[in-house]
Amino acid sequence: MQSYTIGQAARLLGVSPDTARRWADAGRITTHRDEGGRRLVDGRDLAAFSVDLAQSGGADEETPYTSVRNAFPGIVTAIKLGDVAAQVEIQAGPHRLVSLLTREAVEELGLEVGMEATARVKSTNVHVDRV
Repeated sequence: MQSYTIGQAARLLGVSPDTARRWADAGRITTHRDEGGRRLVDGRDLAAFSVDLAQSGGADEETPYTSVRNAFPGIVTAIKLGDVAAQVEIQAGPHRLVSLLTREAVEELGLEVGMEATARVKSTNVHVDRV
């Protein structure tokens, strides 16, 4: 399973690294240390926390959210696979994006809950890029 540094987690949550550290220190985000002593967050834990954070009303800081070229970097929070189609949910800061795509595309991208991905919006279509 993919893990994220505090800085990466902060970017995906749309907050400053200091806020993410405070949340980790307070036990709101579960972390562990790698061999080099860096604090890491498990991808599945970060995905669950990002959904809880968005549903509870957001972050401690007021952060402006903008779409640069309609790209929404975030974390995959849910995948529902059918025989042919799939539904992928991405939490990008306070934004929850849902994309319908083929099961084959999900498998080719190797998408899993907890991994970083970018939702790209063009008109009414959402494209998912693996980071």
